[in-house]
Amino acid sequence: MQPASRPIILALCALAAAWLPAAASAEKLATLERGQWYCEMPGDASGPAGLELKQENFRILSASRYKTSEGSGIYLRQGKHVLMTSGPRKGDRYQLVAERIVQKLDSNGNLTPLRCVQHNSDQRL
Repeated sequence: MQPASRPIILALCALAAAWLPAAASAEKLATLERGQWYCEMPGDASGPAGLELKQENFRILSASRYKTSEGSGIYLRQGKHVLMTSGPRKGDRYQLVAERIVQKLDSNGNLTPLRCVQHNSDQRL
C-alpha cells in the first residue's frame, strides 16, 4: 500500500464506522408485546368501531414465537416491521403503528385496513 492512500482508507473506515451504528439502530431487532392480539377491520359510524376477524387473531407467546388456531410459528420484528417467518402465517407482514397496534401490509408493502390490537388477557386460542 502506498503511503498516500493510507489517509483515504482511514477516512473511509471512519465514515463507515460512523454510518453503520446509525443504520443498524434504525431497524433494531425487538419483540411484540406478549399476549392476545385481536384483529379487526374498521367499522363505521352506524355500528361497532371494529369488526373482528377471528381467523386473523394470534397470540405472542415468548421471545419471537406466535400461535394461532392453526398452529404456531416464529416472527421477526425489525424496528416497526414484523414478518411472520414460519408457521401458518409465514409471509404475512405487518407494520407497527403504535406499541400495541400493528397494521397488515399487502404484497406490495402497502398498509391494508386490517389492524391487530394487543390485549392482556388469560384467554387462550
